[in-house]
Amino acid sequence: MNEKQQVNLVRKVNLPLLTFYGIGTILGAGIYVLIGKVAGYAGMQTPIAFLVAAILAGLTAFSYAELSVRFPKSAGEAIYIEEAFKLRALSILVGVLIVSIGITSTATLLNGLTGYINQFIELQPWMIIVFMTLFMMVVVAWGIGESVLIASIMTVVEIFGLLIILWVAKDSFQLIPKQLPEVLTLNEAVIWSGVLLGAFVAFYAFIGFEDMVNIAEEVKEPAKTLPRAIIIALIVTTTFYILIALVSVFSVAPAELAKSDAPLALIYKVKTGSDPYFISFISIISIVNGALVQLVMASRVLYGMSNRGWIPVIFSRVNKVTHTPIHATVFVSIVILAMALFLPILSLAKLTSFITLSIFILINLSLWRLKRKESLRAEFNIPLWVPVLGSLSCAAFLIYQIIH
Repeated sequence: MNEKQQVNLVRKVNLPLLTFYGIGTILGAGIYVLIGKVAGYAGMQTPIAFLVAAILAGLTAFSYAELSVRFPKSAGEAIYIEEAFKLRALSILVGVLIVSIGITSTATLLNGLTGYINQFIELQPWMIIVFMTLFMMVVVAWGIGESVLIASIMTVVEIFGLLIILWVAKDSFQLIPKQLPEVLTLNEAVIWSGVLLGAFVAFYAFIGFEDMVNIAEEVKEPAKTLPRAIIIALIVTTTFYILIALVSVFSVAPAELAKSDAPLALIYKVKTGSDPYFISFISIISIVNGALVQLVMASRVLYGMSNRGWIPVIFSRVNKVTHTPIHATVFVSIVILAMALFLPILSLAKLTSFITLSIFILINLSLWRLKRKESLRAEFNIPLWVPVLGSLSCAAFLIYQIIH
């Protein structure tokens, strides 16, 4: 009996841990920087833009939730494609693209991390990138329970940072009765145009729920846990985004928010008169958390693809002590390090968003096809129109990105 047969992944992740894992990867560093970009387009209607983005992202999230119940396996997206279209080459391509998302996203976050850390200590960017990559590799190789626990702790810190912003800007809530009518004013084409452009940017603040399905083989009772965790994570993050959007546009003029690379730090400084070092520190935690989750996801997709015989068997070998796919983890970490050191951050970010939207279209079409050709209902079942609208909305975003 070989090592692959003797050692398997272990189910350590329960509903609370998976939910925090999902919230952490959705929150990521997005809300700490994107709120200003959205405000630049949507103005006082920024909360509406986030709500529209939540609805559009939610369509694909619900498709993921049903597919995760039907096929609770690592390398989830690749398996969904295989089950729907029976095209092995397409499934392998999607699996490789998912790993590429994890790698490019992590490399992007590591590049963004260097500026925040240099606010506290002056270090060469390459030193920060090398150290953080090695740190994350060790954590992910240590064990899934430990990795998800650390990610959950970081998520609590992220949420604490948002709660601080809501607390210091609490007087803004008193302005809701007076200014809410302006927020809800949508009677002009130019306003709707700004809302939709803002929603396009805000859409990326909701990406992350898809990472949850790729640790399905390490989740307890995945058929019940996965859809619940995805939905809870989406509701929690949407609530935070809309509240933060409200206090942001009530605290600082949208035009000023749009000019800032650290809009939440700006709000903190405006409201307290103090330097926002604490918020900057929490931003570092958020970035590291987002990168850690992406590394976990990419290594598990490689494991799942290898387990099905699609790529070399070495990536499916699980360590006897840690019960983690160490070869896959090390390989992904090395590629992340190379890309973070040698590719510009803007190219990495654009590549990540393009691949993500392409895969979302395929995932929605996969569920649509499966529901059309199968009468069997899953334990978690959504209407047929949900994946149809999900694929159309993602296609619209992808076309927008191409032409702009």
